[in-house]
Order: sequence, then C-alpha cells, then structure tokens
Amino acid sequence: IERASTIFGECTQLFLVQQQTVSTQNGTRPLLSVQTSRGLVDEKFQIVVTNLPLKQEVTLHSLHQSEDNDFWEAFGQYISDEHGTVTVAKDESLGGTYKGTDPMGLLWSMRPIPGSQQGVRLRKRDVLTPMVVHISVYIGHLCQGFSHKTPLATSDTERWYIAPGVKRVNFSEKEVRGTLFIPPGPGPYPGVLDLWGASAGLIEYRAALLASHGFVSMTLEYFPPKGLRLKDVHASYFEKAYQILKNHPMVQKDCLGMLGLCFGSAMTLRMVAYSKVIKPQCCVCISGSHLIPVNKSLFEVFDEMKNHREKIRVNEDNQEIHRDVIVAVSSDPDLKVDVGRIKCPLLLVNGDDDQTFPAVESAEDMAMMMEKAGNRHLMEVLTYHGTGHLIEPPYLPTIHSTNYYLLWKKKERYACMMSHVIFNFLYGSNSKFRLYL
Repeated sequence: IERASTIFGECTQLFLVQQQTVSTQNGTRPLLSVQTSRGLVDEKFQIVVTNLPLKQEVTLHSLHQSEDNDFWEAFGQYISDEHGTVTVAKDESLGGTYKGTDPMGLLWSMRPIPGSQQGVRLRKRDVLTPMVVHISVYIGHLCQGFSHKTPLATSDTERWYIAPGVKRVNFSEKEVRGTLFIPPGPGPYPGVLDLWGASAGLIEYRAALLASHGFVSMTLEYFPPKGLRLKDVHASYFEKAYQILKNHPMVQKDCLGMLGLCFGSAMTLRMVAYSKVIKPQCCVCISGSHLIPVNKSLFEVFDEMKNHREKIRVNEDNQEIHRDVIVAVSSDPDLKVDVGRIKCPLLLVNGDDDQTFPAVESAEDMAMMMEKAGNRHLMEVLTYHGTGHLIEPPYLPTIHSTNYYLLWKKKERYACMMSHVIFNFLYGSNSKFRLYL
C-alpha cells in the first residue's frame, strides 16, 4: 500500500505540471502539440515538439493510469532537426520502448511502470469515459525516473472507444443479457453479434468501437449471464440474442454478421454451422477453434475440457500454456464442428504463436473439411507471424502474458501466453468485414 501511494503521489505530481515549461538556452519555450487531443482509440494522432535547440536530444514520454489503478508508460528518444523540431510521425525514435518511425509508438508500446505487479493487462471497462494519456517531453535521452524529472512541456490526449452520438443500451430480454451500441443517424445499419471468450462479465469496448464505425453491435454476456448458471446456457441463448439484434429497427435485416474471439469463435462456428435461426451474411473468428463438443451446454463443454487439464504445460517462467487442452479434444472426430455446413463467408484471424488455442492447426483442419464439402472458397485466413492469442483493435498496448481465472479453479489465478497485433479488417470503408456484409 505504501509503495502504491508513493507511485500515485509521484504520478499525481507529474500531472499537476501539465502547463509548466522550462526555457531553453536561447530563451524560447518548447511547445508540445498533440493533435487530435480527443479521438477514437484506433485513430492516429500527431505529436510535434517545437522551439527546441537545434540537434537537441529529448525524450517523449507517455503515461496512463488504468481503471485498475495500474500505471502504464512508453517513451521514445529523439534528436530535434535543424529547425529545433521533433515530428513523431516522420522522425525516428533512437531508443526506448519502440524504435524507428512510428506515430503511435507512445500508445501501443506502453508497459506497466517498474515495480508493477506481474501479469497486468490494460483493458477498458467503462467505455463512457476516455483513456487519458499524459504526454511529456524531457531534455536528454532518459530511460527511467521520469516522475522525478521536470518536463519541458506536457499535454493530454483523450482516446475514446465510443464516438459522439453512439447510443449505449443495456438490455435484459428473454433471459438474454448484454449491451447494444447504436450509431448516430437514421440508419438502418449492418448488425454485429460480438462474442468474447471465456471471461466472466460483460466486455463492451470492441462493440462500442464497432458502433463508432457504423455497425449496430451487440456484445453478449454468456459466461455465465447474471442470474443464470453455466448449465443453462445452450444454443437457444445465442439464438435469442441473434433474434433481438435482427429485429431491432436500426438493423438491416439482410446485413448481419457474427464476431467471435477465443471461445467466442468456437461458439460462433457452432451456431453458424448448426443453428436454424442464426443465418449471418458473414462471420469473423479470431484466435478460435472448431474443436469443441457439439450439442452440449457450456458447462458440459468445459467439463469435457477439464478432463484434459493434465495437458496444461508450464514454461520456465511458471506461465501456463493451455493450447494442448483443446488439441486433446480433437482426437475424437465427433467433438468438432462440421464447418462443411457453413454457407456464408468466413474470415479466420490467427497468430502463429497462440499458446491458448490451437488456432493455426484448427484453421488447417477446417480448410481440409471445407475443401471436402465444396465450400472452401468461402473461407479466408489471416495469420500474423509472432503473434499470440489476444488480437485487439489498433494501437492498444502489447503484452506477453496475463493473469486470468480458470472456471474449474476459480480461486486460483494463472498466467496465459498472449499478445496483441494491430489489425484493421473490422474497421474503415475498405474493411473485409464491411465488404462481406
């Protein structure tokens, strides 16, 4: 507690000097500009420092306090040009948490400050508040001790997961619980049912970002929903959610898609292959697998996985690798989704270093199954080299591993190997998801 109080006090002092500047030798005051100062988290910003001495070594530093009260930082070391200017979008960082020319390095390369607990993850819980990033410039090339230094100039930028005008609607209808995000304007818009993985609670930031790009998006709570047991979550739960989304007046009835991550991908494949209700125009599965039991409740699915928990491996850093638990299920051909039944475009997005799900091997097996069924032309696979399990929206900080709770050992916490990658297939006018719909 004393250590946390000290860190908080130091960081608070740093925030209080937001308007403070230090004169350089020629008497001018360095100016730090961050444009835009308020934007979506997946939008680039421009950082420029002016009025520096010529060829001056400086360090740009970013600091963010998460909703879990962890502090995250990044920094890049620069040399001002012949005009006394550093332009992050075109100048190279010579060292720091990132190197080279990277306009968003101060965001995506953030890491917990020294002394933080192990396995923390930066994840937005309240999408109605911004991610505030405090950016400072210091004289010299620094690597540590930023809270004890006086910056030359500072500025704040707000990164949002929800655009102005997007409506957020909580719902609990037909025993289905989730949140609906609706873009501004008359509509109707394409609809997306967003399924996260095996994380308890309701995760909203991806759905909010989708709505900010023109999709009516529904994120679903199903692990387990409040007031329900895991034993009660069957296919009908997802079908009810799909019907609620489809029947919404702001949704184009013939433009619905499904998006799944991790176990959400497995459920997406299962629903699209077998459900008589869920008939999307396309689906995207991130870091998932078709290797799950069919026609069983979520409780029975995890009970099946629990039977293979001896397959969990522990690496030299005492981090657990779970991918073999899923691979073990594949020994029984009856315990995998028949993807040959899928009739809509399917996009698989995987990392070839996924240590949680056998996503790459599953994609290869799915390709063979769909080739045999005559629908291989519907599947496209994107594989990112050196990428782990958690593939996130652009510019979110990368992590190597994180802590999470296992359903069959709720009181214990484990580290699972994962990483982020920047991807754009969900966003923008030329995104694959939008083109499919």
